[in-house]
Amino acid sequence: MTTLPDRPNSALLIIDVQNQVVEGAHNRDAVLANINTLVDRARAQNVPVVWVQHSSDELKTGSAGWEYVPELVRRDSEPLVHKEYGDSFEATELEDVLAERGVGRLVVTGAQTDACVRSTLHGGMVRGYDVTLVGDAHTTEDLTKYGAPKPAEVIAHTNLYWQFQTAPGRKAGTVSTADVTFAAADEG
Repeated sequence: MTTLPDRPNSALLIIDVQNQVVEGAHNRDAVLANINTLVDRARAQNVPVVWVQHSSDELKTGSAGWEYVPELVRRDSEPLVHKEYGDSFEATELEDVLAERGVGRLVVTGAQTDACVRSTLHGGMVRGYDVTLVGDAHTTEDLTKYGAPKPAEVIAHTNLYWQFQTAPGRKAGTVSTADVTFAAADEG
């Protein structure tokens, strides 16, 4: 259903699962296990796995905190997109990476739910992609001291509202790891 012509393929997008980003993240280990399950499934089905890595003044390129967590291992053949903004499409080569692979549907995982994950969900949809959020494969840190809801509530709210997103010619949705499929015409 994507509005991008000749893009029948799906890709698994893993956003910012870096040491410093997920250091104190909600349900960290369970989320990482779910992402690994999806990576294995995508690889077995020859679905592109695209890794996104953030850098900023607080998250210095090349630092230990900037590195991807050791539990997730990227293959050299899998694209790594470097970014400096929340939306993984902004000022990056992500669009080119996806176009080269005929991708019109994104299956989104990663961190942080209320920042880069949300920005990328919306960024993908406004650019014409179908965008599926894996509800048990994204996480965030506790920002309640700044007035934010508890992490579980942030995650639950994002899962709830994303399943009802609509746009002309595009589909959104939220599914669990167990229900993810990579067929473009499927819900999961």
